[in-house]
Amino acid sequence: MPPDLAPPEACRSMTELRAAIDVLDTRLVAMLALRQTYIERAAVLKSERGSVRDAARVEQVVSNVVAAAAQAGLSATIAEAVWRALIEASIAHEYEAFDAKTSTAT
Repeated sequence: MPPDLAPPEACRSMTELRAAIDVLDTRLVAMLALRQTYIERAAVLKSERGSVRDAARVEQVVSNVVAAAAQAGLSATIAEAVWRALIEASIAHEYEAFDAKTSTAT
């Protein structure tokens, strides 16, 4: 538990609990923004649009996340659902970035 974040059992009201969740959400957004920059870089590095969606890689990422979730105490059901949605949104974003790259190159 980060020192600036009270553990859930220390929250004495819904206001305190919601404030802690808001802090976590802000941190998650920052991490997702960083992850997005890697997705955008992938669009630059890939030479073919057909390589944007890689089914084997999707399953590898989900498997890695579910394993990490087990270690962290996160429900596998939550982890898998969140990451599958994240991956699909990331693939859509990567297609947009890839298409933007190819339209500016011509």
